[in-house]
Amino acid sequence: MAGPGTTGPLTGKIAFVTGSGRGLGRATADKLAALGADVVIHDLDEAGPAKYGEAESLQDVARDIARHGARVTTVLGNIGDPAAVAEMSRRIVTELGTVDILVNCAGGDIGAEGGKPNPNSALDVALEDIQVETNNNLIGTLLVSQTFVRPMRDRGSGSVINIASTAAHVGNTPEVIYSTLKAAVVHYTRCLAAEMRPYGVRVNAVSPGPTKTARFQATRKTDPEMMVTTDSLMRYADPEEIADAVAFLAGPQAKFIHGQVLRVDGGRTLFPG
Repeated sequence: MAGPGTTGPLTGKIAFVTGSGRGLGRATADKLAALGADVVIHDLDEAGPAKYGEAESLQDVARDIARHGARVTTVLGNIGDPAAVAEMSRRIVTELGTVDILVNCAGGDIGAEGGKPNPNSALDVALEDIQVETNNNLIGTLLVSQTFVRPMRDRGSGSVINIASTAAHVGNTPEVIYSTLKAAVVHYTRCLAAEMRPYGVRVNAVSPGPTKTARFQATRKTDPEMMVTTDSLMRYADPEEIADAVAFLAGPQAKFIHGQVLRVDGGRTLFPG
């Protein structure tokens, strides 16, 4: 799917955003396309964006993002499945080329039954929920990174942004497994950054605070006072605000920022580290 072309700081770059059929991933893919990048969007299946009413299909999302003039293609599959990730890579290289910007966004506090684990505590969460969450949040990030960062290393350029969570930085209950896995994503970011530093491939992470995605609003009780749309810092984030942070780290203004974790939460978590 191609448009007339957009000129911006990311023109000529190819970006792959996992989990971009909806929510933070979709907002991020849209922002990168607006800045000139050609974009690969991804979901588990074609109907993924419809789950919380954000679009009827992944193709509808692709058509919307293509309004920026970027080339847009779609890939499907479980990021925790090596064969699926390999097929994603084959299709992306065939249709667009080699990925310059990788955003590992797919994941979430989603258990074996497709919703939040119940129970969701440290001592009572079911093994099958632990396994599914580990596959979706950590193993998937590792597999996608191994597949798409190797070519970046070989050519000596690229940018990786892993989406973590402010839950990674504090003790939490419930959502214990999700928080633990996002903490692992943060540390993997630092380890991968150490490994990639000699090759000029930048690796960073964004840890969003609570954000007004459709899934966030559908799967938990929200605080009406935090749903405001003003410039107050005492509120939930808009998805576009997280996308702005990712786009900054992906772009030339962040060319000397490496191995860092940017918490985007309006100051909700005010502590070092």
